[in-house]
Amino acid sequence: MKKNRLSLALGLVAALGAVSQTQASWFSSSDYTQTHYPIVLAHGMLGWDNMLGIDYWHGIPQALRKDGASVYITEVSQLDTSEARGEQLLEQVEEIVAISGKAKVNLFGHSHGGPTIRYVAAVRPDLIASVTSIGAPHKGSALGDFIRQVPENSAGEALLASLVNAAGKLINFLSDSPIDTPMNSLGSLESLNSEGAARFNAKFPQGIPTSACGEGDYQVNGVRYYSWSGTSPSTNILDPSDLMMTVAAMTFPKGEANDGMVGRCSSRLGMVIRDDYRMNHLDEVNQFFGLTSIFETDPVTVYRQQANRLKKAGL
Repeated sequence: MKKNRLSLALGLVAALGAVSQTQASWFSSSDYTQTHYPIVLAHGMLGWDNMLGIDYWHGIPQALRKDGASVYITEVSQLDTSEARGEQLLEQVEEIVAISGKAKVNLFGHSHGGPTIRYVAAVRPDLIASVTSIGAPHKGSALGDFIRQVPENSAGEALLASLVNAAGKLINFLSDSPIDTPMNSLGSLESLNSEGAARFNAKFPQGIPTSACGEGDYQVNGVRYYSWSGTSPSTNILDPSDLMMTVAAMTFPKGEANDGMVGRCSSRLGMVIRDDYRMNHLDEVNQFFGLTSIFETDPVTVYRQQANRLKKAGL
């Protein structure tokens, strides 16, 4: 917790610095992204905040802060269940509320960050103004189902789990994570395949569409729900991560639109802003270093537009 508080305190200092910078450059910025409540960013599986100088949310917090938003970047376990990650995030949300002086926050969650923020909103709706899901597998991922075909309790499962856990530990170390927990890759897998997602949704149905590819409730217990996602595994020939997304997309049934990791219909939650951006799973957080499609809206602009949407809603 000491590291956690230090991280949040440093985040506050950065936010105050951004406010000062905004005031100093008054004529070159605006209040376009100035939401009433702070924006809190929650990463996905194997995510981080800053690792060896690489920001998970490449250029996004800076763009939001430039035009008035107060932004906090959180970090939870790289590999664990949605509930466990949600509890870690909730602890940080409580501290952000105390530090910011605001009664609530606006949660943005990418990938596994989507179910993670849904958990927080479900158990503590009094602290949450809105939930924005970005490329999240709310009804599971075909990739998760494909991996789950490895027999349980087999040598193959043990080997795969150890390799993924090792990757999680390395990311945790390189990002100087304030969260020091055992890696639980099998917990992540159970949360992100279709059966595990269905169990989670039965407990936390807020915002989940009742039809196969519809919209969910826009507001539940005072919390607004939004989502957006992409459907193009490969978007920029200069981006080395596109190959990984293209290979992962092969695990999806033929004809199922997906971003390389998550299917279009599975990504839908609450008010669907759009579910067919020309983006892959990493483009949705402006990776790799902003190498996204030149034929699509810049991902940073999409985040700015969502912040403005929240601002207009009084959130």
